Amino acid sequence: MYKYQHGGDVYSSQVTAGGKAPIDFSANINPLGLPPGVKRAVQNALKNCINYPDPFCRELRTATAAYLGVKEDCLFFGNGAADVLFRLALALKPHKALLLAPTFADYEKALRSVDCKINYYELQERYDFKVRKSILSAITPNTDLVVICNPNNPTGQLTNRRLLLEILNKCVEVNARLLIDECFMDFVDEEKSFSMRDLLLRFPNLIILKAFTKTFAMPGIRLGYCLTADAELQRLLHECGQDWSVSVLAQAAGKAALMEKEYLHETALLIREERQYLLRQLQLLGAVVYGSEANYIFFKLDQPKELVALMREQGYLIRSCANYHNLGEGYYRIAVKTRVLNRSLIKTMKGIRKNALLTDDN
Repeated sequence: MYKYQHGGDVYSSQVTAGGKAPIDFSANINPLGLPPGVKRAVQNALKNCINYPDPFCRELRTATAAYLGVKEDCLFFGNGAADVLFRLALALKPHKALLLAPTFADYEKALRSVDCKINYYELQERYDFKVRKSILSAITPNTDLVVICNPNNPTGQLTNRRLLLEILNKCVEVNARLLIDECFMDFVDEEKSFSMRDLLLRFPNLIILKAFTKTFAMPGIRLGYCLTADAELQRLLHECGQDWSVSVLAQAAGKAALMEKEYLHETALLIREERQYLLRQLQLLGAVVYGSEANYIFFKLDQPKELVALMREQGYLIRSCANYHNLGEGYYRIAVKTRVLNRSLIKTMKGIRKNALLTDDN
């Protein structure tokens, strides 16, 4: 039986022992929820569902290009970032790719689907799981594709532009492509200091992956995209899937989302404050926290051993990171939510940890 490996599986834990719906800290979604303007746009677009969606997402492409300050022909949209990722694998058919370890599991899943051999650059705990300059020596003439998640999932660690530029130039030298996943970049303070999208026209081998999912709390709508200045790759992406992967409703939602400037401002303030609150509280609990520059916190807590199951019993879903390459038991990821929910989560964790330590003492 297929085993689901991501967070956000609210369907397997629909009701707690107390009869309440669980609170999902396992998926890193904007805690402000779906913007009202997006809801209205989806409702208004229902009447247009009698038509096929625009296969080129023309209005959405124009709006997104203006929003990001990029050329329209650099954008390709799909049914979420994961859909674009699998199309990229099929379009590029790389023979050997270099991935971080740990990092998002679907890079490997997509690449394995085209029989790509995977090499790993193992992030080391003693360096706080940061990408270091030593990655350059791991990029060889046999490397076709390098994938960097920035900020990385699950660690939340950022790779600075200077090192990314060195990686990009090394990729040019060995004729490899660099895919940078910036899906969580919108939650980073001083996002423009880290994003590489201004270099797209200078480096045709650069691909950037983005999504509306996390930023605008719309994972159920499914809307993601990539940016590349490679016209031939754009053509191949259209060839490697159906023409109507982005629904009428998703295109309307995307256009409306880009208008939500106040929502994004509130999001930035909330995430900044609540991220610091959770960092402090977890450290007081005895957890070791790493990176965590986005809307989620990555930490290590040795006790109790069954934290995920114990939290689930109390109505909270958190993400075990034990199934990531180069990690094991005791590593977790939680989303940043509102103060009320964050405080409730920490209170529950304190109670569980206290009971576990008392049991061990006995």
